[in-house]
Amino acid sequence: MLTKTILALAASGLFAAASSVPAFAQEANAAAAPASAAPAAVRKLNVELNALAPSQKGCMMTFVAENDMATPINKISFELAFFNDKNAVDRVTVLDFRDLPLGKKRVRQFDMPGVKCETVSRIIINDTPVCDGPAAGECKAALTTHSQTSVPFEG
Repeated sequence: MLTKTILALAASGLFAAASSVPAFAQEANAAAAPASAAPAAVRKLNVELNALAPSQKGCMMTFVAENDMATPINKISFELAFFNDKNAVDRVTVLDFRDLPLGKKRVRQFDMPGVKCETVSRIIINDTPVCDGPAAGECKAALTTHSQTSVPFEG
């Protein structure tokens, strides 16, 4: 009788273990599903302040821009605020970066009359008033900035 009871318990234990394997496998598959359904790579619009150099007019500013978004940009402009050495806004201006094809870096230079490079303490991109190509708001949302100079550049 004891042997039958032990065999019955062992059999029921095996049955219980076997019936939980499919549930475990389903949980493992469910856990793996989000990884395989992960969103595509984050799309970015990279703008770098590459150089500031004194010019006859004022300050020559060099930017490098790269469109890593899903859509080519036919025309884009940025509204920039320039801060002086007293950390006050010196001027706000809109710069036309023209077109930015997908995956290609473009160098854009702007000679800022009346601006002394040594007094520029910070530059901020306030807005993207023109962004022809991507859906409304995508350019500003995808914007990432950095600076190769000692002047901070923020988006």
